[in-house]
Amino acid sequence: MSQKIVTVQRHVLEAQQQHPEATGDLTGLLWDLILAAKVISCQVNKAGLAQILGLTGSHNVHGDEVTKLDVFANDVIYRAMDHGGHLCVMASEEADDIIPIPSRFSKGKYVLLFDPLDGSSNIDANVSVGTIFSIYRKKTLGSDGTVEDCLRKGIEQVVAGYIVYGSSTVLVYSAGYGVHGFTLDPAIGEFLLSHPDIKTPKKGKIYSVNEGNVLQWDEGTRKYINYLKEDDAATGRPYSARYVGSLVADFHRNLLYGGIFLYPAGHKKGKDKPQGKLRLLYEASPLAFLVEQAGGMATTGRERILEIEPEHLHQRVPLIIGSEQDVQQYLGFLNQG
Repeated sequence: MSQKIVTVQRHVLEAQQQHPEATGDLTGLLWDLILAAKVISCQVNKAGLAQILGLTGSHNVHGDEVTKLDVFANDVIYRAMDHGGHLCVMASEEADDIIPIPSRFSKGKYVLLFDPLDGSSNIDANVSVGTIFSIYRKKTLGSDGTVEDCLRKGIEQVVAGYIVYGSSTVLVYSAGYGVHGFTLDPAIGEFLLSHPDIKTPKKGKIYSVNEGNVLQWDEGTRKYINYLKEDDAATGRPYSARYVGSLVADFHRNLLYGGIFLYPAGHKKGKDKPQGKLRLLYEASPLAFLVEQAGGMATTGRERILEIEPEHLHQRVPLIIGSEQDVQQYLGFLNQG
């Protein structure tokens, strides 16, 4: 018997029907976001022909060079989401401050945080990139959302997910009841269920880390990576190194196959305090939500990612994320120094 065909819209709607108290607002919000993903996917696949490859010549709030596709993806998400009546405020990795909903549109009870195009520096080399998103319920009074509505612990997320734009376009999301993946069929323009109820393996054989930063690592991290490279069949070593420098792509592979992704704290010149690289609100928290729903772990090395109280919109943190046993083993090395 062939597998039944389930679109992401049907999947979301059936999930909504399991909750009689649901109003449909969250479902409508997700449908708007799915439309934005389709538009971005279309343009990513023909970026060279559309002349939107390359840099704009400007830098974002993090000091990163902004690509033309960054600007395009950010604009598409904003224009898809600002008028639906589901959101009270947005925040983007590409924007300095919160993004208010225009006064001419009605306001909703949800907050959207997003990285419009993670890994965009790789786009000219045809490496997979992606969109990461996170949804919270509004907590402040009044119709307009505030910074306070955006500065939230990851455990408060209602939905988190990402879209990978690669050899195929894949949407992965969780509303707190498991993790599900959908692949875009370009022939019909629909995301179809391809990865139901994703469970990441408890232990993997892949490690993903930028080893060019080895001199900035702490001793525990160096010892751990060296340990993974040792040949010991009894413990499943050596691990395979897989790192493309696009967080969504690296995370997606490890979520399915098992393993560990590391972007540990590094010491910048002239500073003693370890510095994180990845953005808490736009990258670490949503992926941590997903990996925990799939049975994995996410930590800074010192604390659970989902328990961190954000201090500002563009806060950076170290990120160690992946299969539970691998992350636990890393923490053992880290604590030993």
